[in-house]
Amino acid sequence: MIKKILKYITFILIILSIITIYLAYIGIETNKFNHLIQDEISKNNKDINIKLKNIKILLNLKNFSVNLKTKDPILVLNEKDLKLDYIKTNVSINSLIKEKFLIENLKILTKEVQLKDILSISFKYKSNPQLYILKKIIKDGYMVADIDLNFNREGKILDNYKIDGFVKRGQLKWLKKHSIENLNFDFQIKRKEYFLKNLNAEYKKVKFLSESIKIKDNNKFFEVEGNLKNTLDKSNAEILKLFTNNYFENLDIKSLDLTSDNKFSFKINKKFKFFDFNVKSKLNLNKLIYNSNSLQLKNIIPEYENKIEFQNHKIDIFFNKEKLTIKGIGKFVINKDLDQLEYKIINNNNNYDFETKINFRSNSIFFDFLDYKKEKNTESLLSLKGSFKKNKKLVLKEIIFNEKKNEFLIENLFLDKNFIFNKVNLIKFNYINSNKLKNQIIIKRNKNNYNLKSENFDATKLVDNMINSPGKNDLLDLVDNFNSKIKFNIDKAYLDKKTYLKNVNGLLVFSQSKLYKLDLKSKFPNNKDFRMTVNTNNNNEKVTTLFSGYAKPLVKKYKFIKGFEEGLLDFYSVKKNNISNSKLRIYDFKLKEVSALTKILTLASLQGIADLLTGEGIRFSDFEMIFSNKNQLMTIEEIYSIGPAISIMMEGYVEKNKLVSLRGTLVPATTINKFVGSLPIVGNILVGKKTGEGVFGVSFKIKGPPKDLKTTVNPIKTLTPRFITRTLEKIKKN
Repeated sequence: MIKKILKYITFILIILSIITIYLAYIGIETNKFNHLIQDEISKNNKDINIKLKNIKILLNLKNFSVNLKTKDPILVLNEKDLKLDYIKTNVSINSLIKEKFLIENLKILTKEVQLKDILSISFKYKSNPQLYILKKIIKDGYMVADIDLNFNREGKILDNYKIDGFVKRGQLKWLKKHSIENLNFDFQIKRKEYFLKNLNAEYKKVKFLSESIKIKDNNKFFEVEGNLKNTLDKSNAEILKLFTNNYFENLDIKSLDLTSDNKFSFKINKKFKFFDFNVKSKLNLNKLIYNSNSLQLKNIIPEYENKIEFQNHKIDIFFNKEKLTIKGIGKFVINKDLDQLEYKIINNNNNYDFETKINFRSNSIFFDFLDYKKEKNTESLLSLKGSFKKNKKLVLKEIIFNEKKNEFLIENLFLDKNFIFNKVNLIKFNYINSNKLKNQIIIKRNKNNYNLKSENFDATKLVDNMINSPGKNDLLDLVDNFNSKIKFNIDKAYLDKKTYLKNVNGLLVFSQSKLYKLDLKSKFPNNKDFRMTVNTNNNNEKVTTLFSGYAKPLVKKYKFIKGFEEGLLDFYSVKKNNISNSKLRIYDFKLKEVSALTKILTLASLQGIADLLTGEGIRFSDFEMIFSNKNQLMTIEEIYSIGPAISIMMEGYVEKNKLVSLRGTLVPATTINKFVGSLPIVGNILVGKKTGEGVFGVSFKIKGPPKDLKTTVNPIKTLTPRFITRTLEKIKKN
């Protein structure tokens, strides 16, 4: 009997073991638990229902529970179907025995689900502004999620839930202008924490990559931190406008190679308002080539051809609400000449402080108004320090340029918001110019006025500009509402390489950036006087006077006069509304090697006088020129010069750098003497006894571009009454 019982028990145990093993490793499928699971899920979530197929049951001996798994279920949220791959759960055997079916854990794997469907379901389940905004901007994409949920005894989801998954081919659009394409990333969601990994997307054809982004829900706002990498080339140049307020709008970018590695953090509230931005970026600007006609660098860098190339720039950027810091170093190329640039910009509460160092070696530098040039392949350093407040003044606290023994220093240069000069505290120049002359200049501000002192100053370029471009002053074009007095004292002011003025003293007065008054006195080393005045009268006319007891240094500035000796110069001019009327007189001088005059004399068969001109020279007792200037046009009313050998009268006009048109009369001394000897019968000379009679001279014309003048001569002409009248006036005065 006992043996039968033992056999029976053993048989039962074997059967149970087989069943247990079968249930543990193979399991069974049934639909008996479907309603229990459905009831349990929807018990505390009335808007949630689930459609199940057969459930596979596996015994879990370790936890004394059973694992339940169903394939291809459908989750119904607010009457919206969401297709799943599977649902798994673990149910204690004890709850089954007690007929208290309790789900402690639920694992759900979704199939590919459209993002728009997820949002639609979520929006029906819980409506808020964030979901509404997301629904508007999400246009495409799908996701797969692996959901792990744990429940308490009341059937509510515990805080230790976990959701893993990925998003593919996402598309976001907002404001009709902005679009993110091909958005892909892996994600993990925990309680109040969201992790995005391996993110990649395209914005305005720029590819962005991110290794990780962390989002933390702080109840009132979200904290976001992560990294972002991207690469830019020429085809992506449009994106630069987003970060430069369209400063690059007119730039023609020829080439661009830029990579960036950015670490960022910010906060965003429930209304999608961003704040507390922090960005750390490392930029590698491998190459940037752009064209720009707006940069006026040609006057400073002669090799500049409207193109600059930046190479191998390493740039560090730090940005937050209160401060922006940019540090960079790299190379720049102008017309194949490579130099180095280093810069630092700090923005603190709308105040920009900046430092820049430019090592110029390969490129030449030219300061026209100083007549200074740094040759190529010589070391030099330009340092700038300054500050700028948005929509207000720019202050260049320090400008230093050093090259060999040449030094240029400017301290506290104030510019307005349009970069127009306002005032400066100190200017100190010590350099050798293109004439190999040493220049030493110190300008100091004293309240609203200035003192200028100099041991040596080469004014050659200044005088040349006054002669070639009368009334033009490029420096004053850079000055806005300048109202100051400049008192100057210069020991030596050179007019050319050899000739100088000594003890130049005077006063400059400016009103509204215009020269209002000038009073200058000096002497040549030979003690000849030099005086110049500018005064503005009540009619707003600017009256200029100039007297030089030594005319040669000023006259020889005119290139068509090869030789000039002796003489006194007297100049008077009245200017108003950009029109000047002037009179220039020169007394007791001698001319040599004047090419135009030599040609006229030769063509008129006055070879003897021509030889005299090229030899010891032709003396003149008086030269007078009456002319006017308007813009680029000089109208010559009259040029009259009388001398023992010849007398000349001319008129015409000169259009700067375009056209010269002059006509005149030349009379040799023999004719003049004949005329003077016939003074008792002036009337007969003026009109002649009969048609065709009178005093004979030479008429001529000079016309053409300045570099290709054509001269014509008519050796037979009756003198005009005007010539005779002017000659009589001169003879009478003398």
